[in-house]
Amino acid sequence: MDPNAFARAPAAGSGPGPITPDGCAVDLYAAVPPRGEPELVHAAVPAGAAVLELGCGAGRISTPLARLGHRVVGVDESAEMLERCVDIRTVRSSIQSLRLPERFPVVLLPSHLINAADEAVREAFLRTCREHVEEAGTVLVQRHRRGWVEEATDSVHDDGTLRSSLRVLGRPAPGLLHGRMTYELAGSVWEHEFTARDVDDAALPRILARADLRLERVLTDDGAWFLAVPAR
Repeated sequence: MDPNAFARAPAAGSGPGPITPDGCAVDLYAAVPPRGEPELVHAAVPAGAAVLELGCGAGRISTPLARLGHRVVGVDESAEMLERCVDIRTVRSSIQSLRLPERFPVVLLPSHLINAADEAVREAFLRTCREHVEEAGTVLVQRHRRGWVEEATDSVHDDGTLRSSLRVLGRPAPGLLHGRMTYELAGSVWEHEFTARDVDDAALPRILARADLRLERVLTDDGAWFLAVPAR
């Protein structure tokens, strides 16, 4: 398959329970707890600020944010994911087609969505962020850490509850990684095949500018989380 075909190919998932159009297992995402993301977001934005989370899934970040005092609107295209959310307002929609009448002081794009292999999809995600953030607001984005797409190798991580394994299936072009994640939790096994595109520091300002955003600051040492604002 040529690199452009890889970039356009949808992610695929398998395992027990419902699987979303982008290959994510609902039962898995509903069971895995957050790993510091809600606290990171909470510390980076004004206390009590309303948050729009794009691709909220089962509420792994959104629900804790609501319990930290934020009014949260979570958007996802999967009805099964949204059914698992609590303490937040939910909207069923793809990110690209979202058109809400309101604007938010904080827009959140987590889960490495900016690493979409298709550059047109990535740009559409960022444009949705721009269209829904207040002029004085902020956009918080999570990408794969610096160098991960180019450096990742087959690996296994086991925290005693969740075992996750990455198998690198190939690198169809510079800056693209085709891989398969296997997750094992409480006797259940899920697989998720994906292609990720690197978003490195050199390209980031240009990528953001195409959506009328600019980089404000990086929030973590590995570069995985950063904050952008409307270009002014």
